[in-house]
Amino acid sequence: MNQLKLGLPKGSLEKATIELFEKAGWLIKPASRNYFPKIDDAELDCSICRPQEMSRYVESGMLDAGITGKDWTMENLSDAVLVCDLIYSKVSRRPTRWIIAVAGDSEIKTLADLEGKKISTELVNVTRRFFKEKNINVDIEFSWGATEAKVVAGLADAIVEVTETESTIRAHGLRIIHELMESNTQFIANKESWKDPWKREKIENIAMLLQGALRADRIVGLKMNVASDKLETIVDLLPSINAPTVASLYNQDWYSVETVVSEDIVRDLIPRLKKEGAEGIIEYTLNKVI
Repeated sequence: MNQLKLGLPKGSLEKATIELFEKAGWLIKPASRNYFPKIDDAELDCSICRPQEMSRYVESGMLDAGITGKDWTMENLSDAVLVCDLIYSKVSRRPTRWIIAVAGDSEIKTLADLEGKKISTELVNVTRRFFKEKNINVDIEFSWGATEAKVVAGLADAIVEVTETESTIRAHGLRIIHELMESNTQFIANKESWKDPWKREKIENIAMLLQGALRADRIVGLKMNVASDKLETIVDLLPSINAPTVASLYNQDWYSVETVVSEDIVRDLIPRLKKEGAEGIIEYTLNKVI
């Protein structure tokens, strides 16, 4: 039987990734202290590893495909195949940001002020290339963690760190002076695996369903009954991907109308639909939009 070796990210993205796969149709059961979770698909063999190392494992062929961050593929100068971007994170559906921050009372105000200063970061190679392009000489030191505390403790003049909400940055009294880059989650594949027809089709199907699950986030379905003399008014109120689905009810001068809309507008839309004559309005969640 054919089998695809799939890498899942350990750490902050692990829970969000497992939830995304569940919405896409795969049930993954991680076990404590076990890096090989069970998945309800005999064609998949899953491993959990750090996003920082994922691209190296995929590139070497130890994994056929994996999910990691754009930041780590750039850090490792990976030549793995980018199958698709997956915009999600542990907190939101937004890209994360790598920023340059200093102490709140630091005299450093601009990038030029970092000349000759020490910077602590886990993203060493990307940071080094960035400052080289700017012709700014800095001393870059690898951080094993708790990077924000390095500035507070006086171990570094600045940090390059990833953030979503800036809450940790603010909690340490730091001030952002520059945004280095945006990063998002990516689905990548080994070049040789990508050439294999069966593996490529399996990878593409996984990508399609994952993207469909993300596309369905905060989108709901609406279904309602509408009298014929109210149909045009109701249809005009309804946003949709293409157009609402309209079907005649059996042996009646009524229609069933169905569409998908953003969850953000439902609270305002349903009262308007009801006021204009829609009846039996049903709202339902969606798993995937393909």
